Amino acid sequence: MERTATPQEKLNWRWQQAMYRAHYDAYVRSRLLAETTAEQHALLALRQAHSANALTPQILPALDEAEGELDRAYLRRAEAAPDLRARVFELAEALFQSIHMQLSVDRYQAIGYDRGANLDTVDLSLNNRVWLKKQFAAIRAMATERERMAAVDDILNWTNPGPGGFYDDLGNLTQQPHLVRGPSFEKDPDYRHSSLVGFGNRAPDQGWRLSWLTHAETLGDTPLELRYHDLDRSARYKVRVVYAGDTPRVPIRLTANEQYEIHPFLQKPPEPKRLEFAIPPVATEGGELQLRWNRPAGLGGNGRGVQVAEVWLIREEK
Repeated sequence: MERTATPQEKLNWRWQQAMYRAHYDAYVRSRLLAETTAEQHALLALRQAHSANALTPQILPALDEAEGELDRAYLRRAEAAPDLRARVFELAEALFQSIHMQLSVDRYQAIGYDRGANLDTVDLSLNNRVWLKKQFAAIRAMATERERMAAVDDILNWTNPGPGGFYDDLGNLTQQPHLVRGPSFEKDPDYRHSSLVGFGNRAPDQGWRLSWLTHAETLGDTPLELRYHDLDRSARYKVRVVYAGDTPRVPIRLTANEQYEIHPFLQKPPEPKRLEFAIPPVATEGGELQLRWNRPAGLGGNGRGVQVAEVWLIREEK
């Protein structure tokens, strides 16, 4: 489109907006591929050290190697596609000149990046770099290699629910197999009775995991549901959950099969963390389980209801 556009077309703000979005998306994709690869290399370094002889002090050097992989990718992030990045800034300037579109706080006096000033977020991390570095700092401060090994194992197996367990990253459309989506779009186009993916008000560079930045949510008083089939009828299960999102003051309650209270209404932690609750064996003895989250009825507010980021259903050892 750029090669064939006329000079007059290139001055059209609608054309400029389309080009801005296209170049921005292409640049982000290039960076995402590079930074995802860097995180994979970092985790590989940890995995190799973790699998080595536990009596050999391998973890601290592996942390340095892993952190180096992450930092190098971050410092060189603009090199992933420098021409695309430059064009993004050129188009942002063109939009300011044509219609005074304010895509940056510093450059164009926008109110904030959360109000459309997305030029200011063009270089934010696209992996778990900052969260991982926080974990690395805590691991380095641990007293023994055994503690450090256990902490690294926790990082490496974050999404692993164990044998017979299940994991859902509810903000990722490709990793939410147990989420009840609700009526079809044709029947419920405004999502009054359906689940949808929501976005929090944090960025990766503020220390949240990528899996906490998005979540499944419902609107108003509609409950959020997960359903599991073919469970071990004789096993005990527990649920591990992370509550995130941008409604920290909305109490949330969890029940199983609409009759067993897993936890009463509680305030979400100010920062996301994993919470664990036992599932009554009677709830899973039929081989199926429904988990339902709801907020207090009639709460009102901005319309956002229940928000859940991650869920593990863990089969406990007999």
